[in-house]
Amino acid sequence: MNKDPFLAFRYPEFRYFVVASFLITVAQLVQEVVIGYELYRITHDPLAIGMIGLVEAVPFIGLSLFGGHLADRLSKKKIMLFSAAGIVGCSLFLHFYTTESMRATLSPFALLAGIYSVIFFIGVLRAFYSPAGQSLRAFLIPREAYESASTWSSSAWQSGAIVGPMVSGFLYSLFGFSNTLLIVVALICCTFFLLTLIKDKSVPAPSKHESILASLKEGIHFVFNTKIILYSISLDLFSVLFGGVVAILPIFAEDILHVGAEGLGILRAAPSIGAVITLLLLSKFSPMKHAWRNLLIVVTAFGLCILTFALSTVMWISLAALFFSGAFDSVSVVIRGTILQLMTPDELRGRVQAVNGMFLSSSNELGAFESGLAAKMFGTVPSVVFGGTMTLVIVGWVYTRSKELFAIKLKN
Repeated sequence: MNKDPFLAFRYPEFRYFVVASFLITVAQLVQEVVIGYELYRITHDPLAIGMIGLVEAVPFIGLSLFGGHLADRLSKKKIMLFSAAGIVGCSLFLHFYTTESMRATLSPFALLAGIYSVIFFIGVLRAFYSPAGQSLRAFLIPREAYESASTWSSSAWQSGAIVGPMVSGFLYSLFGFSNTLLIVVALICCTFFLLTLIKDKSVPAPSKHESILASLKEGIHFVFNTKIILYSISLDLFSVLFGGVVAILPIFAEDILHVGAEGLGILRAAPSIGAVITLLLLSKFSPMKHAWRNLLIVVTAFGLCILTFALSTVMWISLAALFFSGAFDSVSVVIRGTILQLMTPDELRGRVQAVNGMFLSSSNELGAFESGLAAKMFGTVPSVVFGGTMTLVIVGWVYTRSKELFAIKLKN
């Protein structure tokens, strides 16, 4: 179905929001890539990379629902500004903590403990930033622009996921680990400025006085009783939990493909290049006409791409597999994001987005830990083969449980 590809972009505050999302994504991914590469160089242990995901996921998952509760009760903009300022502080601390002069005074244990501590606090701050940001988006545009907004928001994230990893290896080579973190700080400061240009939005009044615990339960209850939301985010959770390979790309770059830090950046960017090209097409052609069928197809294709990547020892084949994995995943992201926007009441957006964020964090950060642990226990290639296979099994299971969802028609 043809549509206005720039509908959401015609609203100025949404434009500020999208550019801010792009910048903070670049910043976070530059930081994530260089931390992972630095830890692998220090330890040569896949589990050390996997621990990054676990350390960040624990506080994020533990606090996200509370962050969603606050996003439904307080200023979403102020929550985002406070969280962004905190992330700047964490990155500055990590810069000073990892300078050559400081490292000379630290034991290897103290160096690793400091890095992991900063990652933990960033996870805490993300637990508040993420639900506030995701729920704010719906208040910046009218309902008919929700699908367009989901596409452009995904494009911003994926574009950041191209630029961040691609430049991270070169920044690391040029400036070193600690100085690259100063560039991260500058990018987040630009994000902070753009967020100040967005006006505060009115907070929907709660329908009744309720405790924090009751408020959190309400968000969980809505997700688990709305089958299309539950199954769509469950697909993402388990496919990325088992099929994700991002966390262990340093191992492929160093030990299997032998392409170094620069090659790592290119590998890390390949899925997002595929995603952005696909999202440009999705801005014109909607995947929502047969949303549930399309979602199952693209997640299946994602699993097949992961299997191809696992078995490849040739750089261009590995890049192609990652490219198409990103392309298929981007369709999944748009469908899932549009479902969330259309099906969620305004007064529940923060909490529902928090539950969604917990699922995503479980798939991404805990998936990173699972990848590192599985690579250590079973070997890098067998662990990725297992992950791709499990993705296909999960799609088959969801298909058998959700046949009635094929008949649902979603409209803006």
